[in-house]
Amino acid sequence: MVSRTIIFLVLGAISVAFHLGLIFYGLVPNLVARPIHMALALPWVFLFATVDRSLWSGGLFAGAGILGCIYIVLNEAALSDQYGSLEGGWQVALAAVLLIVVLEMARRAIGWPLPMVAALALAYGLFGDLLPGEFGHPGLPVESFLGTLTIAEGGLWGSLTGVSVNIVAVFVIMGAVLNVGEAGQGFMNLASAAAGRLKGGAAKVSVLSSALFGSISGSASANVASTGAITLPAMRKLGYPKPFAAAVEAVASSGGQIMPPLMGAGAFVMVELTGVPYTGIISAAVLPALLYFAAVWIGINAFTERFDLKGLAAEDQPALRTVVITTLFFAIPFMALLERMFIGGYTPQYAACVAILVAVLMLFVDVQLTFSWTRTWDRLQAVFLTAGQQIAMIAAIILCASIVIGVLGQTGLGVKITSLILSASASAVWPALLLTALACLLLGMEVPTTAAYVICVSVAGPALQSLGLPLLQAHLFVFWFALLSTITPPVCGAVFIAAGMVKEDWLKVAVRAMMLGIGLYLIPLAMIANPDLIELASAPGAAITSALKIGIGLAAVSYGIIAPNVITLRVVLVALGLAALFVPLDILGTQP
Repeated sequence: MVSRTIIFLVLGAISVAFHLGLIFYGLVPNLVARPIHMALALPWVFLFATVDRSLWSGGLFAGAGILGCIYIVLNEAALSDQYGSLEGGWQVALAAVLLIVVLEMARRAIGWPLPMVAALALAYGLFGDLLPGEFGHPGLPVESFLGTLTIAEGGLWGSLTGVSVNIVAVFVIMGAVLNVGEAGQGFMNLASAAAGRLKGGAAKVSVLSSALFGSISGSASANVASTGAITLPAMRKLGYPKPFAAAVEAVASSGGQIMPPLMGAGAFVMVELTGVPYTGIISAAVLPALLYFAAVWIGINAFTERFDLKGLAAEDQPALRTVVITTLFFAIPFMALLERMFIGGYTPQYAACVAILVAVLMLFVDVQLTFSWTRTWDRLQAVFLTAGQQIAMIAAIILCASIVIGVLGQTGLGVKITSLILSASASAVWPALLLTALACLLLGMEVPTTAAYVICVSVAGPALQSLGLPLLQAHLFVFWFALLSTITPPVCGAVFIAAGMVKEDWLKVAVRAMMLGIGLYLIPLAMIANPDLIELASAPGAAITSALKIGIGLAAVSYGIIAPNVITLRVVLVALGLAALFVPLDILGTQP
């Protein structure tokens, strides 16, 4: 009997080959590529990590979903001619099966909140005509409503799924290749060499390594689990208080989702929703991200006045030769990626493919530059397993979120919520921003960042734009606030993981995390008050000036909140910091 591991190794290799192959296949119909993407993801969610008692149900859901996807692929031409209208009871049943499978797929992958939101959206689409007043809708024929979601490109197979298929999957593969080689250790070594001997050095190593690692992982949880396995014991060994050590790792890891050049799945979804090129997204995001990590660094310095935070001992520092060699393992693929995008002018996915090729070649050697077929094969197996699993996880999130977006589009609910925001804010920018921030926080408590961003920007984005905010500014604002739940109680995923790793009360960790991560709350607002901050590509001088002003403000606020000064001085520092953040350099200029 073929082992389970071999089956998933083969499946992972097929998934990698399929998603990389799409870059070179030429034009593949969306109703072919996107259902295949879902079909390849289903076994990972329903069978890969399934316990025995749920194996049969996982097999049932996976089998039903795969059969449904195969039907879509084989009948793509005929279904395209139906223009989203189901024909006959068989197709209605097929649509229902596909939607149920996607809801259960998301539930098993990430928990119940997002599928619950999607289920409520479906219920609204089916029965919203029974609601009285403004939030009801005229009613939609079942065949048209379900058909648009399942056999056309208005739901499961929409543009968001296209982003997951064509772009996100490629960068997931790139991250998997880098992580199984020497690149991961390279992040740690470079960070240790740069900051290890400074006061509070172990905490600063966490900040730098998380910024580097997060730029390819795009996941706060993955970041905490990986870099935290090294940085947390190092901080504890040096006597750092457990709540502080865990807070540092949680806050630093949360920044991975906003750190160019990759920024996880959210950046590529933003490209699709805004029409702004990927290079434009990362150029706009780079200064806010650097300010975030600078604020965390400053917060650590402020905490050194409370605690005696030592640096790493000399014997714990990596040798210079090791630092240089391991750094090359991630620097060379990154340089290949950036050169192909910015100088070569190629698409992000093609540039990533080149970087993957470079990174794969570097899997053949280790830090001692020795070659081993066994080690190389083990690394390739890890790539297939990791990439297959992570692609499936993101697919589950995107497919489920696509249901919500499809319902919003068909029912006009998004327009109605936009009108509600405008009415509640009295058509004023700052009240609308605060309402949007609250919505992002509430939704993000249990919904992954990318899904929270997509849903919030779909309903709040048009309202913010109607009040005069530029498109990209509105999207970055929402994206940043969708991150709040990583460190903000009552649900704060990165904090929970970090607290568990050091066996500390999560609430104590969360309090310190919010103090260290003050930039996550203030920088999005500062982006609105200082719009030049995201104009690095078009107005670098103004952008850097705004960044310096905001950095001074963040430093003052951070010291005012954290450092053990007299209360009067702390209040003054916070007040001056907020003034630096929100008062424009030209006080006569127009403010939002």
